[in-house]
This record gives sequence, structure tokens and C-alpha cells, in this order.
Amino acid sequence: MTKEIEFYYDIVSPYTYLAYKRIIEIEKTSNIKFIYKPILLGGLHKLSNITAAAFIESKKKYTIHDCQLIAEKFKINFKYNDKFPISSLNIMRGVLTLEENKKKNYIDKFFNAYWCYNIDLSDEKEIIKILNSLQIDYNEYILKVKDQKTKDLLKNLTNEAFKKEVFGAPTFIVNGKIYWGQDRLDFAIDEYNKITQS
Repeated sequence: MTKEIEFYYDIVSPYTYLAYKRIIEIEKTSNIKFIYKPILLGGLHKLSNITAAAFIESKKKYTIHDCQLIAEKFKINFKYNDKFPISSLNIMRGVLTLEENKKKNYIDKFFNAYWCYNIDLSDEKEIIKILNSLQIDYNEYILKVKDQKTKDLLKNLTNEAFKKEVFGAPTFIVNGKIYWGQDRLDFAIDEYNKITQS
């Protein structure tokens, strides 16, 4: 039995951003171990034959309102991005090119840029600004992102998630149990507490 919570994420998901903001506060005040599992949400939806809410107007309208309610409840800075959705392919591949101790800061910068500061992450110039703030050379970064090994790694991680019956983000897996959605984080933590206290 593995005593950790797997956190499946893609920065393009507003609900994942809201879950992430709660997770980083939980990590500051507890010993709960979260394992960050990058995936390509669009690829996962394709494997699962799911049409994302962003492409269904009524669901998109509801999602905007719902995310604002959640952000207010948990006092999270949030701005629904004007350029949603975008392809997060290179950003999510980028996670996999970094040393482990640099990944959290990278994830934080991109989540905040997209869901807090309304930055258009489909604009290469904006990507370069963020990478510069992280002291990451863009030319080296893009070479690694476009390397076939990096491409295959993200694809394999997404396929592995699908095989575990993950179909959306955020998803949490703890003790072999799947919890989907930011509103299931507390249930995942309850399960984690059960196995760590037994």
C-alpha cells in the first residue's frame, strides 16, 4: 500500500488550478504527500471519447460561474482566461524536461499566469517571459520539449492514466481509489488519513 495521493493535472484546467491552490496550502501545514502526475488533458479526453465542457457553450458558461464560486469560497485569486482553451501540449511536455527541484516553481508560474493573471499562453512571447523569470533558457527548453523522448513520455503518462481509468483533471488516486474533481480533494484526504493512521 502506497501512502500518498497521486494528483493528475494539466495547467489548462480551471478546476485543476483551484485544486492545486488548495493543495499547496495543505502541503504547507501537513505531512500529506502529493505526487504530481502531469498529463495532457486533451489527449486523455480523446482516449475517453469525451467532449470537454469548454466546447459546449452551456457547460462553459456554467463552468465560469462555478469556478468563481469556488474561488470565492476558498479565497483563491482567479480570473477565467479570455483565451480558454489553448493547447497546453508544450507546457506539459516542459514539466518533464526539468529537474525535480524546479518543477513546482514552473507549475506554479504557469498556473498563475493562466488562471490568475489572464495571460495568453498560446503567445510564445509570454512563454519566454515566464521562462526568463524561472531562469530557463527558451532555446534549450524548446529543443527538449520537441525531443521525441519528451513527446513519448507525456504520451505514455497520459496513456497510463487512462489505463488507471482516469478520465479528467483534477483526479486524485489514493489507496487504489479514484476521486475526480476539485470537490473530491477532501475525500481523497480522508482516505489518505485512514491508511496513514491504521
